[in-house]
Amino acid sequence: MAELGKYSTLEVIKLVDFGVYLNAGALGQVLLPKKYVPQGCQLGDQVTVFVYLDSDDTPIATTQKPLAQVGECAYLKTVATGPYGAFLDWGLDKDLLLPFAEQRKPAEEGRSYLVYVHLNHADERIVASAKIDKFIDKTPPRYQEGQEVNLIIAGTSDLGYKAVVEHRHWGVIYQNDVFRKLRFGQKLKGYIKRVRPDNKLDITLQKGDRQELDRQAQQVMHKLQQAGGYLPLGDKTAPEVIYAELAMSKKAFKKSIGGLFKAGKISIDDDGIRLN
Repeated sequence: MAELGKYSTLEVIKLVDFGVYLNAGALGQVLLPKKYVPQGCQLGDQVTVFVYLDSDDTPIATTQKPLAQVGECAYLKTVATGPYGAFLDWGLDKDLLLPFAEQRKPAEEGRSYLVYVHLNHADERIVASAKIDKFIDKTPPRYQEGQEVNLIIAGTSDLGYKAVVEHRHWGVIYQNDVFRKLRFGQKLKGYIKRVRPDNKLDITLQKGDRQELDRQAQQVMHKLQQAGGYLPLGDKTAPEVIYAELAMSKKAFKKSIGGLFKAGKISIDDDGIRLN
């Protein structure tokens, strides 16, 4: 069953000079234009497509991949403004409308905005909204500690960074868990650190399990060997210096060298760490 604004795998039911028609269930027969038809496509084939509305508000299919489906957030660039709002580049031939009513502040051409893609149920058109809070945290979070999740960085606060988790919930990455510069709109993987009693999510960018700790310890050993057995890194080293050298947080570095020290593989001195 095809849904507007989402991927569907549909059957080819008619071949025409200008493309193929797909069985889209309640949406009827939907055209996949010729330029998007896979080579050698035949009747009865199954084709994975994205279904949206063309300029005449008729459902149409494409094999282009949008930057977001309905129900997802994305950081999209404004390519034009008009009498109904701003138009965003979301990776398809037809741009995505960000209506004036859904803008937090007037959208400017050339600037990018974090938006939520949804169906406007008044007319069933796919539109964007910069008013993310209308759509986020509407269901209780069902995550386990340590679970890997998809994140989009949505801003900063006194605590650290605010992130959209799996397009559905808000999460916080605390400043002392951040070991590299994060950009607004950046997509990255993270892990559930804690689901708080108020259903808010604490997020970390490091998994922190034994396998990761072992990998980080091996990385420290490798760097020490490359550096001739000495690295000028320790408790007083700035986190950004440790990340630049080892691509890990200061917290992970301290855990790694602590384990290596206990194992007798390194010594920890005032001026750095050394291979034994």
